[in-house]
Amino acid sequence: MAMLTWDEFMKPVLEVLTDGEIQRRRALYDLVADHVGLTDEERAETLNSGQLKFHNRIGWATSYLNRVGALDRPSRGHYSITDVGRKLLADHPEGIAERDLRALAGDADAPHTWHALQAMEQRGAEDQAVDSAELDPIEQVEQGIARIHADVASDLLQRLYSHEPAFFEQAVLDLLMAMGYGGAEGKATRTQLSSDGGIDGVVDQDALGLSRIYVQAKRYALDSSVGRPEIQAFVGALHGNQANQGVFLTTGRFSSGARQYAETIGTRVILIDGERLAGLMIRYGVGVQTKRTVHIVEVDEDFFE
Repeated sequence: MAMLTWDEFMKPVLEVLTDGEIQRRRALYDLVADHVGLTDEERAETLNSGQLKFHNRIGWATSYLNRVGALDRPSRGHYSITDVGRKLLADHPEGIAERDLRALAGDADAPHTWHALQAMEQRGAEDQAVDSAELDPIEQVEQGIARIHADVASDLLQRLYSHEPAFFEQAVLDLLMAMGYGGAEGKATRTQLSSDGGIDGVVDQDALGLSRIYVQAKRYALDSSVGRPEIQAFVGALHGNQANQGVFLTTGRFSSGARQYAETIGTRVILIDGERLAGLMIRYGVGVQTKRTVHIVEVDEDFFE
């Protein structure tokens, strides 16, 4: 009998947490393995990276369950079941599949709905309906990386959303500096929360501060939209500082009215939604670290000439 796939591990993960106890990640691996009766041989199976296969698959299961609010992560590396998870388990006693998670879209108890997460994933991946057998090896690698990035992106947004506003504001300033907007001698400053006047941070592009970018950072749920009034208020704050350029970043989305307004005004305002924010953090290495580098090789034709 083959080892359970990652989605087949979702049900046993929830089952071992039904006692309400908070479990550390490594303890959870063993509890789930015991629960499903993994053999010593199965527990010893590894991926090419050296990671235990059952750790990897249970890790993906917990990640997806956490995405939709079925698991809570009260602290780093610790998990507990939520009311959403109990309902998911009760509704699917025979097993939980990816399609079952989509049913949680729109659930008020889920911090980020499956619909929004799927939209994020599909922007960077091939159509999930395509059979992997139809893809060449490079395409399969790219698809796998896209799915990993989508998972990391949703985790980044969830963590940014759960932290206090000051943490989020500093994170977006760190991102802008990593993107090179501070220049060689520039700096980024977070404004005081009590008197920011609608401005959360300022990036000086030169040592004297002659060129400045003003920043507004708003933590919104992934499915919540920043509307036109918030952008108008930001533009008013820019004018109050005699500024003509700014960046508005959110963990949520922007309404069509907000985007249309930003495109038509004379003041240059760049809108960065949660999807793009997470993508930029991954691209510029902010809040993430490289776990593994994959080298793809081909025959060196010059060597054989």
